[in-house]
Parts: sequence; structure tokens; C-alpha cells
Amino acid sequence: MSAQDDHEDLVPSATPGYKPAGPAKSADEYANMDAEDESLARWKASLGIVPGVAGGPATGPKVTVLTLELVSPSMPPGKRLHLNLQDPAQVQEFKKNPVTIKEGVEYNVRITFKVNHSIISGVRYLQVVKRAGVKVDKMEQMLGSYGPHPQGEAYTKNFDTEESPSGMIARSGTYNVRSRVIDDDGEVYADWDWSFKLGKEW
Repeated sequence: MSAQDDHEDLVPSATPGYKPAGPAKSADEYANMDAEDESLARWKASLGIVPGVAGGPATGPKVTVLTLELVSPSMPPGKRLHLNLQDPAQVQEFKKNPVTIKEGVEYNVRITFKVNHSIISGVRYLQVVKRAGVKVDKMEQMLGSYGPHPQGEAYTKNFDTEESPSGMIARSGTYNVRSRVIDDDGEVYADWDWSFKLGKEW
């Protein structure tokens, strides 16, 4: 598969009616816009956008992706598949040494991320899975709309439940995954590779 195919796979689908934003504004600027509109103020407050509770200045990445985790009720107690995306050594480890996912079980992907400034919308998680260079799966999940957390904490997003493939053929070989967090404007907040194998047990 060509680099062009890879690029096309990692472009999010268009949001109907979306128009690119103008220059970035801080959460405080958004909080003070249309301050007299009570219903709009309540909606902004639900996103954590209130006057005086702003993130940093409106420069640098709006989002920092912190972790990726695979979660399943079938995992044995104490077992975790958790990748710290802020640790380059761990990212390399997940790329070189495939993690084992049990075949035929339900699981979901969970990410934690921090909104540094401004308000985000149209931010998505994309995941393309290949085996022997051939695409076998693509997932695209919307993160939703968020502003900087009032206490500066990270947000957690659990994606829809999926089921891992099963059978002898599914268990053969390594699956290579490319994950990306990107917004409607094409700004990439995280982009990494990792790999997994399917097994009879976790």
C-alpha cells in the first residue's frame, strides 16, 4: 500500500456545514463573548468555559493526548494494556513488541487527553489496522466538544465497544496500527504506530 493510501486513510471524514475557524481564541475570550446570552453562557459553562477559568495562552497545540488504553471485562484482574504517549520509549516498545489481545472478546479503546486552551470540536481519533501491508480495519471516533478543564485535569473518552477477530487465521501474524488524533482543520495532535497479535488468552 502506498504512502498516498496511508495519507487518505488518516484523513477524517468531513463534518457537514463545518467552516474553518478564524484565529485561535483563548477559553477566556470565548467565555466573555456574548456574555449577555444566558442560554449560551450555560452551554459554555457545561464545556468548562467560564470567565477567569482559562487554560494557557492560545498558542501551541490545543490538545495533548496523554494515554491510549485497551479495556475489556474479559481481562484478568490486574492486567492492563496502557500506553503512555508522553513516554517515547514506551511508544517505541509498543511499536516493536506487539501486545497480545485475546481473540473473540469485546473491548474498547480509551484515551485521555488534556485541552490546553481554546475550545475543541471536530477532534477525532482515527485508527487504521493493517496485516501484511493490507488494511483490515479502520476506526474513526469523535471526541466531542471540550474546553480546558476548570481544574486543569485531563478528560477521558471511551470509544464504542468492538469485538476482536477470532480463529486460526486471525491469530497468525502481527497487526500494525497507525493511530492519529486530528481535527476538522487538519491539525494533528498525536500520531503514533503500535502493533498487536491475537491470542487465545490475554
